[in-house]
Amino acid sequence: GGTVIGSARCKAFTTRAGRLRAARNLVEHGITNLCVIGGDGSLTGADIFRSEWGGLLEELVRDGQISEEVARENCHLNIVGLVGSIDNDFCGTDMTIGTDSALHRIMEVIDAITTTAQSHQRTFVLEVMGRHCGYLALVSGLASGADWLFIPESPPEDGWEDLMCERLGE
Repeated sequence: GGTVIGSARCKAFTTRAGRLRAARNLVEHGITNLCVIGGDGSLTGADIFRSEWGGLLEELVRDGQISEEVARENCHLNIVGLVGSIDNDFCGTDMTIGTDSALHRIMEVIDAITTTAQSHQRTFVLEVMGRHCGYLALVSGLASGADWLFIPESPPEDGWEDLMCERLGE
């Protein structure tokens, strides 16, 4: 699992100095279009970068890092944001980037351990990905016929442990 392109959050980008450096890098390489794929942190960072763009260019000119002509040529930055989250918890989308591949991986694992569980007459507990969202757990639980499912949106009622032990005993 995980992203194929190997990107990750950049701590420096959370500071103005980091965004100033990013602006200079984009200008130096003639990049005027960005496609940002990510979740809340990435898309929030992209929005901040967008709102600061003009000020960042002014600062680069003032510090002598770029000319006024270069700033004029790069005065507009186009940014497209795409939601990349395995949680599938973004309003207005059917499925966010990463959800389908995460669900596919979960189902592969369930298929692999189901045979072992049946042949050894054992019970298996599987924890799946998802920060504060139970979408992957819910869908994979439904698809696999899980007997028990715990999701953050619907915490178990008091006494669930006794009910589970009773079911396991059956």
